[in-house]
Amino acid sequence: MSQAPQPFTLPNPAGEPLTALRIGPVEVVLGAQGGKYPDGNHVMVSGREGCVSFDLPPVSRVVPARLARADFVVLGHVHEDHTAGLSLLPQVPVHVHEGDVAAMRSLDGLAVHYGYRPPVTAALCRRAVERFHYAPRPDALAYADGASWDLGGVRVRAVHAPGHTRGHCILLVEPDGIAFIGDIDLSSFGPYYGDATSDLAAFRATLRQVRDLPAACWITSHHKGVVSSRERFLEQLQAFGAALDRRQAALLDALRARPQGLDDLVRTRFVYRPDFDDDFVEDAERRVIGQHLDELLAEGRIVRRDDGAYAAAG
Repeated sequence: MSQAPQPFTLPNPAGEPLTALRIGPVEVVLGAQGGKYPDGNHVMVSGREGCVSFDLPPVSRVVPARLARADFVVLGHVHEDHTAGLSLLPQVPVHVHEGDVAAMRSLDGLAVHYGYRPPVTAALCRRAVERFHYAPRPDALAYADGASWDLGGVRVRAVHAPGHTRGHCILLVEPDGIAFIGDIDLSSFGPYYGDATSDLAAFRATLRQVRDLPAACWITSHHKGVVSSRERFLEQLQAFGAALDRRQAALLDALRARPQGLDDLVRTRFVYRPDFDDDFVEDAERRVIGQHLDELLAEGRIVRRDDGAYAAAG
């Protein structure tokens, strides 16, 4: 099983040295502000016969010589902040789960992946290119649940963990029991499931699944970084998942107060703070709220009236 994380630093031509951790065959370079979006934490895994880079956040571009060690790339999922360094490795094979691979192969695929209204999607695609260096990889290789890569004494195994995106995966480093859990990021914000390929029910199932992973160390794309205590991991996972029920309870309370249509609910904001503004927020709120409404309808806790408004049942 995994070893205790060993801290070290890397020179940073752009500023202060980068903080990094070594855990057995794994190196984690922590992104700015603990890997907070728009940055993330960058993971590389080395064995006797090869080296793989996982997702490529902006911090991966700061140390290109280190990144150049990668023989191939495995993405846990596709979003703009997870592909920022890939353009530095144009000849290196990249593997993407079959549920997300279209978003890596073309901008049109990325647009479908986001799935917002056309002007919003166009703005996000421009941001992906201009700010995050997104470059389509039509040669991206699709992998499935259970796919594995042998590095020589170290194996990486993909565990499909959808919800955040259709193809979101946990990348498990064996036999050390180190799990890169990606955007199951254990943040106080909670799960994000606001894209067209996101799925609330799948995220709920993933949160149950991740508890039982054969792991002793967990690495997140953002915020927490490395968690090496199972007790602490389970506590943080519980708090992370509780955001789902908190949002749903707030939505149900709003409908108990008065019947409302989806447009009214979107303006209330159940995911983002009212003072947070970005191109995608309204569309993401609509997608998230719509999924919770579908759950509540299926459970018989709300009804939809003839005028389209939703109301608490009974």
